[in-house]
Amino acid sequence: MMSIYPDIIFTGSRILEISDEDLGISFPVLVHYPTKTPSSPTLFGPYTMDVSVNALIAEGQFPLVLISHGNSGSHLIYRSISIYLAQRGYIVAMPEHYGNNRRNNELANSIENLQYRPKHISLTIDQLLSDSLLGRSVLPEKIGVIGHSFGGYTALALAGGIPWTRSGQQVEIQPDSRVKAIVLMAPAAAYFYPEGSLTRVNLPILLLIAQHDEFTPKQWTSDIILKQVPDPSKVTLKTIENAGHFSFSSPFPPAMKNPHFLPSTDPPGFDREEFHRQLPDEILNFLNRSLNPLPIEIKLEYYNPC
Repeated sequence: MMSIYPDIIFTGSRILEISDEDLGISFPVLVHYPTKTPSSPTLFGPYTMDVSVNALIAEGQFPLVLISHGNSGSHLIYRSISIYLAQRGYIVAMPEHYGNNRRNNELANSIENLQYRPKHISLTIDQLLSDSLLGRSVLPEKIGVIGHSFGGYTALALAGGIPWTRSGQQVEIQPDSRVKAIVLMAPAAAYFYPEGSLTRVNLPILLLIAQHDEFTPKQWTSDIILKQVPDPSKVTLKTIENAGHFSFSSPFPPAMKNPHFLPSTDPPGFDREEFHRQLPDEILNFLNRSLNPLPIEIKLEYYNPC
């Protein structure tokens, strides 16, 4: 029986390798994007994603969103967000931050890490805009960044924030004017504590904070941001009731859930699976409003066995 779903498409998946020639290093980027090629469950490390590997991107041009993971984290743990956005007309790129990830955390707590993170997001944008297979499909004026925890620091720095080390040293970074909107999930905003650090951040912000966040509590997130940005009306603030700092990560497979593995834990009674059936749509609606993407018409026909 044939069904036509004009507003639902599949998720393509590619892995790019981005080079930082100044440092002589490279890092992987997982890219999800709209495709008409049917998907299938595919393993990426311990995670299963329903994607079509190396499929052709659907015809058209799409906004670009980059997701910056947390300190010593993984670019693979925002798959519930990335797949949802890709199926609805976004290209989503998730870099694994060099020297600050689950496999290699040698740059943690260093000024270099504060400098490299935003730079490597910009390099990823450069690569995607020039990529032979994906570049022509990117809308260069419709670029957003999603950041969780330390990834929230990264997004604020790209948006024009002036960061400072814990010892009070200003960090020299290059903002990226191509970024037009940011989503901050439990962001590490304390790096912008000195007055005047966020006066250049003048773009739409979706700020999501967790009610029970021991790592980035309200006084170190929303209070700093709302006090310092030039136009607080551009900030949409939402507090997620009963959520914890790690609740913004996609649900982990049962074998990885462990009370000693903090990223898999939530406050008692919090349903992360249910939350991640709502969170991607919240982000999608914000991005649609803020980036104002062009109407996307993708016609898809496939067989639905019954």
